[in-house]
Amino acid sequence: MFEKLKEIEDRFNSVGEDINNPDVIADQSRWQKLMKEHASLTPIVEKYREYKKAEETIAESKEMLNENLDDEMRVLVREELKEAQDDMENCAEELKILLLPKDPNDDKNVIVEIRGGAGGDEAALFAADLHRMYSRFAERNRWKTEVLSVNENDLGGIKEISFMITGQGAYSRLKYESGVHRVQRVPATESQGRIHTSTVTVAVLPEAEEVDVVINMNDVRVDVFRSGGNGGQSVNTTDSAVRLTHVPSGIVVSMQDEKSQLKNKEKAFKILRARLYDMEQERLEKEQRDARKSQVGTGDRSEKIRTYNFPQSRVTDHRINKTIHRLEAFLDGDLEEMTETLITTDQAEKLKMQA
Repeated sequence: MFEKLKEIEDRFNSVGEDINNPDVIADQSRWQKLMKEHASLTPIVEKYREYKKAEETIAESKEMLNENLDDEMRVLVREELKEAQDDMENCAEELKILLLPKDPNDDKNVIVEIRGGAGGDEAALFAADLHRMYSRFAERNRWKTEVLSVNENDLGGIKEISFMITGQGAYSRLKYESGVHRVQRVPATESQGRIHTSTVTVAVLPEAEEVDVVINMNDVRVDVFRSGGNGGQSVNTTDSAVRLTHVPSGIVVSMQDEKSQLKNKEKAFKILRARLYDMEQERLEKEQRDARKSQVGTGDRSEKIRTYNFPQSRVTDHRINKTIHRLEAFLDGDLEEMTETLITTDQAEKLKMQA
């Protein structure tokens, strides 16, 4: 591990020199790549230097203990030695985690797709709750959100919605949200006060750039048609809506939220690219499941991952057997405790696999 850390520190120093080189700065594309690499190496190098500092303190303290010290000084040196040993041990554990293979998608923006499942109108209402929850979580992290497409019902619920969350590390913190979310509560339409169970499906897709997914336009059928539903003057009067059909995969994306056909087409291709990228990622993960998957979850869209129980004001994540009794705060975007537990559990499983 320490040979690798030395190599990383050398690379960090080299990149640091390059990003201050006027010739490199003039090449903005290369400079930006180096800045990104420098930022990714910084936490590892900082922790490695902390480790080395603790190691030096230990050596100095042991040397001092071999000298003639009075009792008071000897106690102080021993305390310093114990503190440095604890620091070095903690740094070593943190370095093991920092050196785990990084998910190449962790720094990407995400496209979140939420669909009402079993439960009809009640599922649509809960889908709207989840959309608000993730939007509030994004606000707390100072990320931006943009609705790409939405299909609402008459009660203010959402049958399905696709929206983008843009921000550093968005995928790394939201990737564990994919799966089936179950809600148990008394619907507003229930006169008898009986608790109903409904489900909503969430898919979190890393945003795919054109370099990630090359789409052969001969494989895509593009249809334009008039928008339907409520939407103002240009709805139903111009062929602004767009439907993309990717023939090889069978993926269909429809977009009609914008008045401009061009903007609808751009948004549709953004979603299509993300879905194709996700499909390829799933294929690769299935091939390497034993080597790469952790016990946090299979990532299967049909996996029931979480239950939101309103009568008991609790949220339970079934993958990690964790329950939080702060449902209202959770639905207001306070996901941090659950997210941190999911991340640390995932890291622990990966460390087990490397042992």
